[in-house]
Amino acid sequence: MKRVYCLYRVSTLEQVDSVKDDIPMQKQMCREFAERQGWGIVNEYSEKGISGFKVSAKDRDAIQDIQKAAVESKFDVLLVFMFDRIGRIDSETPFVVEWFVQNGIEVWSATEGQRRFETHVDKLMNYITFWQASGESIKTSVRTKAGMAQLVKEGYYRGGTVPYGYQLVKKGRMNKRQEEVGDIEINPYESENVKMIFNKYVHEGYGINRIINYLAENNITNHSGNRFSFSSIRDMIQNVLYIGVLKSGETLSDVIPRLQIIENYIFERAQMIRTDRSKKYEEDIARKIPLNTKGEALIPSLAHCAHCGGKLVLTTNPRSYTRADGTVVETKRVRYRCYNKSRKICECDGQSEYGMERLDGIITEVLYGLFKNLKSLPENKLVEKRYQSELASCMNKLKVAKTDLKKHSDTLKTLQDEVYKSLEGTSKFDAEVLNDLIKQTKKKVSLAESMVQQYESELENRQQHVADIQIQYNELISWADMFQDSSKETKKMIIAYLIDSVDVRRGYEVEIKFNIAYEQFCMV
Repeated sequence: MKRVYCLYRVSTLEQVDSVKDDIPMQKQMCREFAERQGWGIVNEYSEKGISGFKVSAKDRDAIQDIQKAAVESKFDVLLVFMFDRIGRIDSETPFVVEWFVQNGIEVWSATEGQRRFETHVDKLMNYITFWQASGESIKTSVRTKAGMAQLVKEGYYRGGTVPYGYQLVKKGRMNKRQEEVGDIEINPYESENVKMIFNKYVHEGYGINRIINYLAENNITNHSGNRFSFSSIRDMIQNVLYIGVLKSGETLSDVIPRLQIIENYIFERAQMIRTDRSKKYEEDIARKIPLNTKGEALIPSLAHCAHCGGKLVLTTNPRSYTRADGTVVETKRVRYRCYNKSRKICECDGQSEYGMERLDGIITEVLYGLFKNLKSLPENKLVEKRYQSELASCMNKLKVAKTDLKKHSDTLKTLQDEVYKSLEGTSKFDAEVLNDLIKQTKKKVSLAESMVQQYESELENRQQHVADIQIQYNELISWADMFQDSSKETKKMIIAYLIDSVDVRRGYEVEIKFNIAYEQFCMV
């Protein structure tokens, strides 16, 4: 009696969990087939949730165990329900089957017979079989992706784990198998925590680990009642679903207002912080957003010495004094120190140090005055002034770009005319030099054309400009409302958004360079 090893496989765990789990069916068919052949089954392997198209045989424990048993001659026949249970990779699976045959193992399917490798025709037929199986997997994948994309476009959740802040509610919608499926909705309790997480990240400058600790301290857990992980908070901050956009691969739905938890500008600000904090520090591309907001100083990443251009870094000196009653009081003095001067990197005639409280106080007073002034002026005039300024700037840039385009186009025409002279032997350029000049000029023409198109497009999209300016104005006013009574963390983040750099001179003379997006508002 021949000894038989059986291999059963389903591609997804969903197949295992559903009532249509076909592993029992595969077992029954293989057992009946073995009984008819007079064989004895000595071992059975079941692979659940393993894709025969995506997972290589070398990464499948069952295949590796069966190959080891084959080498040890523990069985005579490998039996499967269908050959695609062995795999669907056309560049690999035929050779896996051939390996078993070469090692004295017969390979059978309960529905498709035996696989042989005795002639070239056998090898060709085997390759065609698994090539077809691979093709079916590809077509299935394409259909699945297209189906998911269509669901997303229609505003339906594609399935999978529901992100924190949402829940599935059954409303009678049926899938193609006539099974009721849930529609995604905002979870009232969790959505408030999502808002709080974005607020901590965007307005208070919390890092992901600090957010995790804050949630744990306040007994806020994930769907499963467990502590949030680093990856779950990181993914939350990047998930466009929180602004009401469903996603499947590269397909995005339109904004679905009933699913929006986070305002667009808050979400965009979060992405800016994430990108800025991920940068490796470079002297010429310093971070604008502080990596953490725990310290007392307001402008540690923005302050520079106006005399030498070096960064002002924080230094802390412990101090102590004795009260009249004999009590010793320990304090610390925090100061901004010119890095270049302290390290003797260059000659600097500025101050060595600036008191933190005094310098931060100057910045704070400037912002108090700025916000007070902004709130006293009519909104429509500020927005219109900013719009007209940007419009004039864009028109001027377009004029310069068109001038450059004409200049480079004229130069290109002249050089192209010179080609004919070169052919006649009357050109002042040799052919190689002329060819290089034409290539360089074509690049300049192409660049000028793209700049003209960019500025023309900006002029055409005036309504979008007005909307963007309105968002920036609203953001400034929201900062003005919260700045005075906000925490140190919030003040630091507002300053990081609003200010690009602070140059400090002797005597605490400061020059503030505002972020270009807000500069026009700040100059009123």
